[in-house]
Amino acid sequence: ADLMYPSELPEKVRIAVDYHNFILTQWLKADGVDFRKVLDEALEYSEYLRPMIDDVSTLLYDARRRGDHILYEGAQGALLDIDHGTYPYVTSSNTTVGGALAGTGVGASDIDYVLGICKAYATRVGGGPFPTELNDEMGEALRKRGNEFGASTGRPRRCGWIDLVALKRATQINAINGLAITKLDVLDGLPSIKVCIAYEYRGKRRDLAPLDADGWDECKPVYLDFPGWEEPTSGVRDWNKLPAAARAYLRAVEELSGCHLALVATGADRDDTIVLRDPFA
Repeated sequence: ADLMYPSELPEKVRIAVDYHNFILTQWLKADGVDFRKVLDEALEYSEYLRPMIDDVSTLLYDARRRGDHILYEGAQGALLDIDHGTYPYVTSSNTTVGGALAGTGVGASDIDYVLGICKAYATRVGGGPFPTELNDEMGEALRKRGNEFGASTGRPRRCGWIDLVALKRATQINAINGLAITKLDVLDGLPSIKVCIAYEYRGKRRDLAPLDADGWDECKPVYLDFPGWEEPTSGVRDWNKLPAAARAYLRAVEELSGCHLALVATGADRDDTIVLRDPFA
């Protein structure tokens, strides 16, 4: 909004530039930035952005009342939420459903269905607790098969078995109605597959993780073993054409997580999807 008031913008930019220049020059011992250049760039951006500015919450409200379908897409995992995630190993915003409400200005009653998306195994970027992480050949195999490297940085993602304790927490804090399981084909050919169903924490078994990252880091996974499958699932688009062991694995995830299975993705193509419960119906 500040960009829309060019008469007031220079003073606000000057305050910001002075603050950051102090940090750059006095703390980081780096060169400062030029106030005039920053202001000119900001004014240029304002002309570009001006046609895109509108009352988003009212636009969405009106669309809803017309009966339009609206899809809100969240970014990053639920347990990276600044309030409900594994703090301090989180991002700076709310990545749970509440973030969609606060970010768009819609009310809670306007969210009809929440689709939770998770892989058929688990990954994590950066630091933080990861009870099912595989620091071995299997973890490396999942990384290579699933191409688990950062899209922009190329940084390898940490990989492990699917964690239903974490999934249940995500289901709880998002009121998830249905699950979309992706990358099933990455598990093709494995002799056996593990599913974490609980944690051992300070000598006791827990079905939900501690709320703090340090406590979570103490947790040891309790696994169930499932037989793998030799037949390829890549590109399969019919539930009944999946290997029996793959169907059994997916149904176990559904039952043990307490959340209905809605979609299964079996490849990178957008059509490599099995629809069990249409979230948009």
